Amino acid sequence: MATTIGLRGLSLSSYSLPFLRTWKTKPSYPTVFSATSRTSLKPLFLPCNNGVVLKRCRSFCVSPNVNTEAAAPSVKETDENDREPPSSINIKDAAHLLDIRVGRIIKAWRHEEADSLYVEEVDVGEPEPRIICSGLVKYIPLELLQDAKVVVLANLKPRNMRGVKSSGMLMAASDASHENVELLLPPDAAIPGDRIWFGTDEDKDNLPDPATPNQVQKKKIWESVQPHIKTDASCTVTIGEHFMRTSAGVVVCKSLKNANVS
Repeated sequence: MATTIGLRGLSLSSYSLPFLRTWKTKPSYPTVFSATSRTSLKPLFLPCNNGVVLKRCRSFCVSPNVNTEAAAPSVKETDENDREPPSSINIKDAAHLLDIRVGRIIKAWRHEEADSLYVEEVDVGEPEPRIICSGLVKYIPLELLQDAKVVVLANLKPRNMRGVKSSGMLMAASDASHENVELLLPPDAAIPGDRIWFGTDEDKDNLPDPATPNQVQKKKIWESVQPHIKTDASCTVTIGEHFMRTSAGVVVCKSLKNANVS
């Protein structure tokens, strides 16, 4: 079966290929030339019976429209490893949408329905103390919680913890194995209800209003900020180079260095 390939109205038959080596007749149509220099003109096409062959073409499958524009080069996708890490400044801005406050535990007791949980009444500067459940039984003796100054994340949506509605979270540092856990410690002079932020003393005057609990949940603000909160080599809590701070000074933990905070 003969194979015919069209090129702008011309055709190339596979039966005519053997004649390419012997056919010497001048073609009856204009020859297409390539000006490779001022003194030398070389034909781009070799003639054959009722058709043309593109000289030095790797394939006879030539597009019928030789004027088709070359496809635009594909845009290189950004490799996951080439992406810049999130700026600590942007994370700090997100952290300031969290309502982190100084708290004081008024009373703490064991949860009646959950062996791993404490229940605490915590003063966070509101008319009534908050009830907060914390999974700290394994790590912190109950007597150390009584009247303790703590750091509270106050704009989480309330959760039902085995029949007790928990409205907030006590923030703590832990080592990589999560075998050692310590509560974050605001300065002794810090007042319950004082807002906590990251940065300098001057940053306090530019803090935005905290997000609502629904916004924190919907936009996953805590999930985006939490991996970046650490303690440094001096046990001070930071986001990058920005210290966690109250009006009375920085927030620390007792002894865990370069630890995660949650």
